[in-house]
Amino acid sequence: MGKTKATLKNISETLQISISTVSRALKDHPDIAEQTKKKVRELAEMMDYEPNAFAIYLRTNHSKLLGLIVPEISDYFYHSFIAAVEEEAREKGYSLMILQSGDNPETELANLRLCKLNRVAGILVALSGSGRTEFSVFEKLEDGGIPVVFFDKVPENKGFSTVCLADEDAGRLAAEALLRKSRRKVLAIFGKEDLTITRKRLQAFTQAFKNSGSDAVLQILHAANRKDAQQKTIDAFSLDPKADGLFCMSDEILAGAMKAVQELNIAVPEKLGIVSVSNGFIPGLFNPEITYVETRGDQLGRASFREMSERLENNGLPREETIGARIVEGKSL
Repeated sequence: MGKTKATLKNISETLQISISTVSRALKDHPDIAEQTKKKVRELAEMMDYEPNAFAIYLRTNHSKLLGLIVPEISDYFYHSFIAAVEEEAREKGYSLMILQSGDNPETELANLRLCKLNRVAGILVALSGSGRTEFSVFEKLEDGGIPVVFFDKVPENKGFSTVCLADEDAGRLAAEALLRKSRRKVLAIFGKEDLTITRKRLQAFTQAFKNSGSDAVLQILHAANRKDAQQKTIDAFSLDPKADGLFCMSDEILAGAMKAVQELNIAVPEKLGIVSVSNGFIPGLFNPEITYVETRGDQLGRASFREMSERLENNGLPREETIGARIVEGKSL
């Protein structure tokens, strides 16, 4: 038979004092004698008493639960993001309800409904690649007093809180790294075409080549995931094996493309120079280590929680924040 969950009533009956006295003792109320507080705390600890979060919400109208929606929890970038947000939230007394959309807009909507049903105080979300043109569901959440902070994959619409990486800088820095090594035929693999993050990085990347006056030829491809990136890399080299430069827009794309490069036995950097946008972990798994533009998930996580905290605790207005990028030299160029 399972252990009965400890309640204020259980504690009051055991100590033969009122429920209100138990409640006030646990809150360190000055009207309660220290000896009584000590007895209540000791028994509560022994019985593994846990406050009812929902009851607290009903009483104070203030939830300490945050919703966090990412495309994929297992993604290293989002893993480090989640870890940073969880650490910051814990220090402020918040808990996280972590959900993944699988990059599916219907799942994303279901997750938003689940957040609302659980009366979360706020929601942090990286958009799925849904190609949506309206954001009424998010506007309704905001109107209902649930602030939304978009991170990484954010809307172009004004009026929302957004925290993202310097996507234009990331694309430009990667292009300049390839240009410095005089790569003349570059295969560039980006993410889903309908994402703002893709459009920003693609525009900056191609513009950097245009501004340089280089005669380099760019082949632009889009990949939905790691396996797609692997297959498209194989297909691209099968049709034209002369590419001497490779750009990967994300760690997921890099992992897939590198598997293809290894299968095809292409010498790096002798035959193919490689640069990626990365959190920093995946590039170090390869020999030689991959040169990358650093975009750290933990930095984004802390900045995103700061924005949420400002919205919740100080009634802050929505704002846009951008985290800077820098090139980290490996030996793949």
